Amino acid sequence: MKLAPRWFLCLLLTVACSAAEKFPGLQAVLTPAEWQRAGLDRLSPDELGVIDAALIRQQAAATTQLQTALVTARAAVVAVATPAPLPLVQPKAGWLQRFGLPAFDDSDWRTLPPLVSTVVKWESANRFLLDNGQVWEGFEPITYELLGKSIEIHARPHGQFVLVIDGQSTTLRLMRLR
Repeated sequence: MKLAPRWFLCLLLTVACSAAEKFPGLQAVLTPAEWQRAGLDRLSPDELGVIDAALIRQQAAATTQLQTALVTARAAVVAVATPAPLPLVQPKAGWLQRFGLPAFDDSDWRTLPPLVSTVVKWESANRFLLDNGQVWEGFEPITYELLGKSIEIHARPHGQFVLVIDGQSTTLRLMRLR
């Protein structure tokens, strides 16, 4: 028996991989010229049946392998789509915080409630003490009489604060000393 050429084996593999679930047989897949050229016209029906059965087995194995690869790929996509929760990471203190200076973080200044307190003492011309023990100082000269008054200190961007007296913003910028 003559061995089939390589192109024929490639054709058989291609046919086996692309065939439907029920293989119709080699004679239905090949043209009459290809059938004769491959020498299959000299084989008995039993020999052709053995070749057809081998192609069906190969196709079933290839289909099973492809289905397994598809299930694995789908599981990988689901794993990537739902990542594991990230561990909580504490933010590092910047160089300003290491020296006790405020962090310039604009992310939440609008949500900070105002500080409402009463001024109990002037410590200098621009520095005052609140009843809660905090000491504040103005960047600009404070021309208002604050002693004994209830004031509000509102947060502004970049760690800044402004003074509010009797519900009126003074636009005086303040900093907390202690």
